[in-house]
Amino acid sequence: MVIPVSYEMTVETPREALEDACERLRRTVMDSGCALDLAEALQELTALRVLDQLPDFISIKDRRSRFVFANEAACRAADISDYSSLIGKTDFDVFIGETANRLFAMEQLVMESGLAVEKQDEYLVRHDGKTFWLSISKIALRNSAGQIVGLVSISRDISERKRQEELRHGQARLLEMIARGQPLDVVLNAIVRLIEAQLHDVRGAVMLLDEDRKRFSGGAAPGLSPSYVQLIESIEIGPSRGSCGTAAWTGTLVTVADVEADPLWEPYRELGSLFGFRSCWSTPVIGAEARVLGTFALYSPTRREPTTIELELMAIATDLAGIAIERAESERRIRHLAHHDPLTGLPNRTLFWSQFNRSLHEARRESRKVTVAYIDLDNFKAINDTHGHAAGDAVLKTLSDRMAHCIRASDLIVRLGGDEFAIVFSNPDGDRSGVLRRLDKLRALIAEPVLVEGESIGATCSMGVAFYPEDGELAEDLLASADRAMYEAKELGRDRLTICG
Repeated sequence: MVIPVSYEMTVETPREALEDACERLRRTVMDSGCALDLAEALQELTALRVLDQLPDFISIKDRRSRFVFANEAACRAADISDYSSLIGKTDFDVFIGETANRLFAMEQLVMESGLAVEKQDEYLVRHDGKTFWLSISKIALRNSAGQIVGLVSISRDISERKRQEELRHGQARLLEMIARGQPLDVVLNAIVRLIEAQLHDVRGAVMLLDEDRKRFSGGAAPGLSPSYVQLIESIEIGPSRGSCGTAAWTGTLVTVADVEADPLWEPYRELGSLFGFRSCWSTPVIGAEARVLGTFALYSPTRREPTTIELELMAIATDLAGIAIERAESERRIRHLAHHDPLTGLPNRTLFWSQFNRSLHEARRESRKVTVAYIDLDNFKAINDTHGHAAGDAVLKTLSDRMAHCIRASDLIVRLGGDEFAIVFSNPDGDRSGVLRRLDKLRALIAEPVLVEGESIGATCSMGVAFYPEDGELAEDLLASADRAMYEAKELGRDRLTICG
C-alpha cells in the first residue's frame, strides 16, 4: 500500500484546502493499519513533492530515527533550506539535547510497540534558540512483510494557540491576584513578566504617576537595569519627555522607533545606548473618568516599530495594570476612611488608641515620658448657630490643619469627635516646660481668626494636660486625667491651659 498523495493541488490552492488535505492524509496514515511500502511511498513522494504545499510538517524516518523524507514545512522547522541536506540527520542535529532525547524516545517506543502517537503536544527548542509548540502524530511504517522499518510523522505548529492559552491563563492568574488583594508591586511585576514571556528580547515597564499626576513615582520594571529605572522614576511628565513622559502627558500611545534620533528623546538620547535599547513604545494606563494612572512601555534593542502582537499585548497590560492600580487606590481609601476622620483627615479614635497604646509600651520599655493634651474649642456651638454648619466645618478643617502642622512626626493627634481633639507628645528627656511652651504656641495659633468666604471667624480653646506615668499608666486613664484638666480650664474662664492635679 502506498501513501495516497495524489491530491489535486497547485500553488494557488487555498490554505483551507491544504489544511483539509493534510488532515485527510493524517487520518489515512493513522487508519491504514500500518501496511505501507516505504520504497514505493518515497518514490511517489519524491517525484510529486505535492506535500510541500501542505502547511504541516511531514517526514519519514528509518528505524534509527534518521530522516529519509521531509516536506518543505518540516525543513523550515529544522532551519534547513534544502530537504536533501536533512536526509540522514536526526533530531539531535536540529534540537537541543533535552528536546531531541524526548522525541527520540517517543519514536523508538512507537517503532518497538507498533502503537501510534496521535496529536501529542510537545515544546521544542532548536539549537539556535527558536522555540515552538507542535501537535505531533507518529505511526509505525511497515514493509510488505509486516516488519516495522520506520515511521511517519505529521506535526502541526500550535505555537500561536499555546501562546494565546498561556496569555489567557496568565490573565486569569493576575485577576485572581488582584481580587485577593496582593500588593500592587507584586501584581505589576507579574504583569510585566507575563508580557515579556510572550515576546523575544523585549523588556517591559509599568511607571506610576504620583498623587499630583505630574511626575513618575515608582512602578515595576524587573527586566530593566535598576540604574535606568532610578533615573526615570522621578521624571516630570510633559511633551518631549521620552516615550513614557509624553504618553502620560498626552494620554495617547507614543511609539518611538529610534530613541537616538526622535526629538521626544532629545533630553535622554544617550540612555538608549547606555542601557541597551533602541526603540521604546509607551501607552498610558487609563483609569476611571479618563484619569491617567501611569504608563506601560516596551523596550526593544532594535530600531523598529511595534508589531501588531506587541500592540495587542500592550493593550492587555494597560487594562490589567489599570484594574490593579485602581483596586490598590480603592483599598488605600477604604483603609484611610476606616482610620481617619472624614472631615479633617486626622486619625480617628480607632487608629488613635492603637497608636497611643504602642507609644506607652515603647515609653515603658525605654523609660521615657509622655504628655497628653486634651483640647476643646470654646463656645463652638455659637459659631455653628451664627455662621452655619458649613462655616463651622470650614473652621474645624482649618484649625485641624494648624494643629497637624505644629506637631512632630513622633507625636500623635486625633479628632475625638465634634470640636474635641487630643495630642500625645513623645517626651524622651522629660522636659515638661518645653512641651508646655509648644502647647501655648498652639493655643495662640488656634486663636488666630479663620477667614471663611470673606468673613473672619474667631475661636479659642481650652487645654488640659496630663503626664505619664504620674497621672496614669494606661491610655484610658491618661486621657481621662487630661479631660478633667480641660474642664478645669473651662471653669477658670476658657482660653487657657491647665495641668492635671
